[in-house]
Amino acid sequence: MDLYNQLINKKAKLAVVGLGYVGIPLAMAFSKKIDVIGYDANEQKIQMYNQGIDVTKEVGNQAIMESGILFTSDSVHLKDAKFFVVAVPTPIREDKTPDLTPVESATRIVGRNLDKGSVVVYESTVYPGVTEDICVPILEKESGLTCGIDFKVGYSPERINPSDKEHVLSNIIKIVSGMDDETLDVIASTYELVALNGVYRASSIKVAEAAKVIENSQRDINIAFMNELSIIFHKMDIDTKEVLKAAGTKWNFMNFKPGLVGGHCIGVDPYYLTHKAEQLGYHSEIILSGRRVNDDMGKFIAENIVKGLIKCGRTVKDSTVSVLGFTFKENCQDTRNTKVIDIIRELEEYGVQSIVVDDVADAKEAETLYGIDIISLKDMKKSDAIVVCVQHDIFKNLTCAWFAKFFNNSQKLLFDIKGMYNKEQFSDAGYYYWRL
Repeated sequence: MDLYNQLINKKAKLAVVGLGYVGIPLAMAFSKKIDVIGYDANEQKIQMYNQGIDVTKEVGNQAIMESGILFTSDSVHLKDAKFFVVAVPTPIREDKTPDLTPVESATRIVGRNLDKGSVVVYESTVYPGVTEDICVPILEKESGLTCGIDFKVGYSPERINPSDKEHVLSNIIKIVSGMDDETLDVIASTYELVALNGVYRASSIKVAEAAKVIENSQRDINIAFMNELSIIFHKMDIDTKEVLKAAGTKWNFMNFKPGLVGGHCIGVDPYYLTHKAEQLGYHSEIILSGRRVNDDMGKFIAENIVKGLIKCGRTVKDSTVSVLGFTFKENCQDTRNTKVIDIIRELEEYGVQSIVVDDVADAKEAETLYGIDIISLKDMKKSDAIVVCVQHDIFKNLTCAWFAKFFNNSQKLLFDIKGMYNKEQFSDAGYYYWRL
């Protein structure tokens, strides 16, 4: 427990490596109790943090300015730290295999600045074995130190939910693990400083890694089931939302809904688990089946938009569709791995042009990643159909009369992907209304 005592007595510092949606709330929470170094290789991001600007919008500008965190893109400052938390993204490649490049790069940086007596904890989502089998050898090579003798490692999976102000670090249970009992004690005590609802001590690092990767896989599979039901019920001309509302009256019915599954967790993590399974000679059936269903939902929605245009007498080629919402989830500016792009790209195959409207999304990021130009709601233009893809708060109170102003002709087509609006109300107002 020497390191823990050094941290709380401010004789040692904690470094958070990676200051995105996971890293910045974590660094902020720790900074209220101990000295924190916030490192990110992105110099522009660090400049903004040093100007008091929260680029993630997770904690707010005021909190950044008052935090006392040393924000830096110069890795030399990491030599002042003894407790390291690695919180970098773990994306997938085009072929759906894990891309461990960010984790490996961050590990090399930490390794070059590692000192005897240090502890390195990983928060990035990985498959079981990555911390000990991939990261530890890199740390040893870069530092010249020996794991278990000169430094220790652990794993504590992140549970940050971007834009979720209810389930925050202070009121969730945090899983912690360490390579031995002594390390686990240090890691658990350190995280208890910020995880006020307590920590759960996993029996091993691999157990903690596995727990994280199945959390999102479970959710992914459940949503895939709802999406498949939606496809089936549409063929039966049954409203899926009404079916789920009826089924939901049973006490143990799980409340999942159909929808687009994107982002850098639910739409990614299952591939980490199935990749490891493949290495061990097992081909996943349920997990990959769920992934296929969810990955195809953009195509399914686009096809139904085209069918709607045809049913209403619109010429599909050269028609325009207003797409409201481009982020991967509601009230979040992050557009990485958004599945809305799948709808847009599929519509392009039919010659349909999309006008993307989103006041929440990071417009610069969308342009860089997808070549998409985003306009504001106040600059909304007329089109042949409107598709509401994301349940942003700013869209929730839009009315029949408001939408009616933005159609090229008297026939009004509204595709309500999330089922935000009252079906009967729009149908009675003469709309062609479709929801997932």
